[in-house]
Amino acid sequence: MTDLTELTLAEARDGLAGKEFTSSEITNAYLGAIDAANSALNAYVAIGHDKARTMAKASDEKLAKGQGGPLEGVPLGIKDLFATEGDHTQACSRILDDFHPPYESTVTANLWADGAVMLGKLNMDEFAMGSSNETSGYGPVKNPWRAEGATTDLVPGGSSGGSATAVAAGLCVAATATDTGGSIRQPAAFTGTVGIKPTYGRCSRWGVVAFASSLDQAGPVTRTVQDAAIMLKSMASLDLKDSTSADVPVPDFEAAVERGVKGLTIGIPKEYRMDGMSDEIESLWQDGIAMMKDAGAEIRDISLPHTKYALPAYYIVAPAEASSNLARYDGVRYGLRETGKDITDMYEKSRAAGFGDEVKRRIMIGTYVLSAGYYDAYYLRAQKVRTLIKRDFETAFDEGVDAILTPATPSAAFPIGDNERHVDPVAMYLNDIFTVTVNMAGLPGIAVPAGLNAQKLPLGLQLIGKPFDEETLFAAGRVIEKAAGRFTPERWW
Repeated sequence: MTDLTELTLAEARDGLAGKEFTSSEITNAYLGAIDAANSALNAYVAIGHDKARTMAKASDEKLAKGQGGPLEGVPLGIKDLFATEGDHTQACSRILDDFHPPYESTVTANLWADGAVMLGKLNMDEFAMGSSNETSGYGPVKNPWRAEGATTDLVPGGSSGGSATAVAAGLCVAATATDTGGSIRQPAAFTGTVGIKPTYGRCSRWGVVAFASSLDQAGPVTRTVQDAAIMLKSMASLDLKDSTSADVPVPDFEAAVERGVKGLTIGIPKEYRMDGMSDEIESLWQDGIAMMKDAGAEIRDISLPHTKYALPAYYIVAPAEASSNLARYDGVRYGLRETGKDITDMYEKSRAAGFGDEVKRRIMIGTYVLSAGYYDAYYLRAQKVRTLIKRDFETAFDEGVDAILTPATPSAAFPIGDNERHVDPVAMYLNDIFTVTVNMAGLPGIAVPAGLNAQKLPLGLQLIGKPFDEETLFAAGRVIEKAAGRFTPERWW
């Protein structure tokens, strides 16, 4: 039998349903893998041995009676941004020290209702603010990939770095993640995994720690496109507790995976050919175009003229919303509390000790752009740019484009502690240059492994779709996956 930790989600689901192995067996296999690897990779910040085994036992009882749900007995990792009742939930920030919520996020509640098993909580950039998983209060996550012949530790991307590393290294079947400006797609590209950011409103945000409420969206990181389709079906739902949750049917995404792209029109935006873009990314993009052509799609050059304004507009809108959302963390009712001579001093000391440098930076930027005298010049203008970006996509789709193909990242994974990106925050922010437009426009986007660079590190391509047309992204993503193959790292940990 194949090692249980190497099975795809679809294989694990089918094996469990066919009684080839039990949920307890596959859950214990993953717990063993986590115990052996986590000290090296730092993917999990909390491992729930007892809870996982209890959930697995309950799943085995249901499977024995033929009553299993769509994910019955499948062990998953959960990003530390999702509230899980009674469990560690800190958004990997000291400000939420020892917080154990008395409620469950809607997304995780949906997964448990479908029979999934929780292995533990996954590391991430603090409050999802970061592109490398180096801002976590629990230290950086290490990418399971290394350049050929090298021993340098690489970042897994962010903010969902723990999710991507856990899936790539065989520490869970699949994982939940969130994407505010690329935080699912960028780490997926860096680790050779599949990550989809669904349409804004497809998954409930209730019970997910907020970063930027008009941009945040939950989605899965998985090993295959089919697995991503299976996960999204369980994660997505209408939720009356979330006013931004969309009242649209949740289709059978898995059924769309193999339908192909014959007859579809794939747009290639000229604005994504950035100055200084590496030859390996350009070559990968051309390979993706050839894959689409070979599968029967029509390729069309398109223009998204406001793309160049997306990154600066995003880094106004997102910090502004973060400044508002993070004002609730004051050390009074829960989380870290420092002693002070009065309540104001206590607030200041708690926030100074509880928030990391990157979170403080974004809170200060956000507070500044929302302040009197600057609101119109920055925040209001950024929202107008956002409208123009959305209109660019609408025009392309109205003119017959079914999906848009772009690179996912401007490079492969870079070293932990990379000097340039740590000295200059803008250099780090540029990692999101291909992904932020999707969040600004509220569209779905998927990153799929498409090849390896000269150092044998994974590179991903991104597909952008129409609102609530994730099915086309799964079909097109599968075309890339079939043509490029799957990639797994050589074990060093």
